[in-house]
Amino acid sequence: MSTTAVPTTASAEQVTESAAKPPRTRRRGERSRAASAASHGILTVASLVALFPVAWLVYLSLGPDKDDYLHPGRIWSKMTFDNYAFVLQHTNFFEWLKSSLIVSLGTTVIGVLVAATTGYAVSRMRFPGYRKLMWVLLVTQMFPIAVLIVPMYQILSDLQLVDSYLGLILVYCSTAVPYCAWLLKGYFDTIPFEIDEAGRVDGLTPFGTFFRLILPLARPGLAVAGFYSFITAFGEVAFASTFMLSDTKYTFAVGLQSFISEHDAQRHLMAATAVLVAIPVSAFFYLVQKNLVTGLTAGGTKG
Repeated sequence: MSTTAVPTTASAEQVTESAAKPPRTRRRGERSRAASAASHGILTVASLVALFPVAWLVYLSLGPDKDDYLHPGRIWSKMTFDNYAFVLQHTNFFEWLKSSLIVSLGTTVIGVLVAATTGYAVSRMRFPGYRKLMWVLLVTQMFPIAVLIVPMYQILSDLQLVDSYLGLILVYCSTAVPYCAWLLKGYFDTIPFEIDEAGRVDGLTPFGTFFRLILPLARPGLAVAGFYSFITAFGEVAFASTFMLSDTKYTFAVGLQSFISEHDAQRHLMAATAVLVAIPVSAFFYLVQKNLVTGLTAGGTKG
């Protein structure tokens, strides 16, 4: 007895439906695989470009000779940490560290305090000339450092603040406060005014409302302003090399110049010092990184 296989109509219908099924359409905002791969490739290349100078600096700092930067391929076979040991033991590294931290942290505290009160006053109060005040702060950012050094030196000399930490802190505040005031003013604008009114109903003074209610809410903006002030003071060279005359009060930026002279250039020691200098900045960035993104984007969604 023989059996005959009869093709089912269901399988034929499934083939017809799968062939006639239209291709899946991308949802709005969804990128194709090619676009996603291209964006990831671009970001990878950009990351490598950003990291290459840092990696190259670390690599050069491991070369034992001052001329190794001319022949970087030879460093791989003779890497050593002697440069770091020499910088820590035979230079004024810790004096530079102390001066840099005093100036940077002083600039951060004083600068952020002045900028926060200025930004809050312009954001909440309508006094005569409040708009012109912000434009004046903006105009002060347009003068190059070379133009400001001579009058600032004269002012510090009259106040007997040349070669002092306080004098350099005030100079850096004159640079950091205008930008930070604009930054914090935009952040304070995003905080509802009803919070100020609630503070006054509870019997708080304007200063009490500012310190007890507004500042805790403005923590991300304060983190960005503090980070900018710290970086401005930590890496500045022109003002520090002009106003700080004692070698025991040199900041890192000025101390690095001691490795370069008219007849000699100890670039291997300079590279090692530069790597060590980056550690305090990296630590400070780690402390405030949680609030940086929020603070940088604040004010862009107002209204």
